[in-house]
Amino acid sequence: MRLFVCNTLSLNFSSKLLHSRPSPSPSPVRFVAGAASDERERERERERERERERERPRKMSKAGALDLASGLGGKIEKTEVLSAVEQYERYHVFYGGEEEERKANYTDMVNKYYDLVTSFYEFGWGESFHFAPRWKGESLKESIKRHEHFLALQLGLKPGHKVLDVGCGIGGPLREIARFSSTSVTGINNNEYQITRGKELNRIAGVEKTCNFVKADFMKMAFPDSTFDAIYAIEATCHAPDAYGCYKEIYRVLKPGQYFAAYEWCMTDSFDPNNSEHQKIKAEIEIGDGLPDIRLTGQCLEALKQAGFEIIWEKDLAVGSPLPWYLPLDTSHFSLSSFRLTSVGRFITRNMVKGLEFVGLAPKGSQRVQDFLEKAAEGLVEGGRKEIFTPMYFFLARKPLSERQ
Repeated sequence: MRLFVCNTLSLNFSSKLLHSRPSPSPSPVRFVAGAASDERERERERERERERERERPRKMSKAGALDLASGLGGKIEKTEVLSAVEQYERYHVFYGGEEEERKANYTDMVNKYYDLVTSFYEFGWGESFHFAPRWKGESLKESIKRHEHFLALQLGLKPGHKVLDVGCGIGGPLREIARFSSTSVTGINNNEYQITRGKELNRIAGVEKTCNFVKADFMKMAFPDSTFDAIYAIEATCHAPDAYGCYKEIYRVLKPGQYFAAYEWCMTDSFDPNNSEHQKIKAEIEIGDGLPDIRLTGQCLEALKQAGFEIIWEKDLAVGSPLPWYLPLDTSHFSLSSFRLTSVGRFITRNMVKGLEFVGLAPKGSQRVQDFLEKAAEGLVEGGRKEIFTPMYFFLARKPLSERQ
């Protein structure tokens, strides 16, 4: 997006020339025209300022080392970060954790996860924390935007629609979809740090009138029945301990006859629960991404039907993607446009975090967070290569006009 810079010297010079010319007293028409011209110039200046503001989130999303260090731990007290990391790790298989414990304590586990990792995500990935199928010649950033626009088009969003983003992160997709579709989007998120960050990015982007956040658990939302014209979730409802319960709550707050679309993290039909290597990959993804479990695609579909939805269509969008979705995490791949995600970039980040922690600029435990994120990256790449895991199982579902339909 271009930055428009006001040439104040030229404007001042033009103003002096106008005032130096002898002229009769201005007529009322000329006075009104001059006032209108001044108002147009003031509006242009306000627009230029908005353009400058819109550019700032990108710079903040690609923040430097000190920005990363200051955000590590989110709302957790810096002295408590190491303890939070240890508690989080104990939920998972590698540290003796059990699936049922993760499900029973999903709120605590997921909140700790996002307090610990959000700064890393924004540092390496930007404002939209998700994958996307990708065309040859397309950058990661372009593919992510297209993936978000695809959802908006599938939902048939129109100006004036009231939309819900379930598990919205810091609001990257929310802002993009609101601008793309001229809709009002509410993001629901149970993590206070991400909401605080998202509100700041909304303000900077100038979308605070059409985009807002609500702190709540998407398993028990406070919205009245039939509130929203459309609902979507991008790689978020995988954090739910129970797919049916989550979808049923989404069904409740969606207006009859309207649509719910999502990208789900799932194990595919190629996953073998009796294969130890497959189980190791699944466990790496779970610890590195704050998941109580990873469901099969068929389980998601069945939960949708049980919740009352009609399935319009569904597909694993990873299948047939010209470039693999996991390419940004593949250590054999190099890209200048997403340098921080490459093996070299990750090596630099790892050592930078180690150094920041050593000198006390980053809280103790930061390196441990980096370690389990690295473990997740390895699991995601292997899961993608073996085609046993997908982060983009897409479905479009409709709430019937009546319960009898």
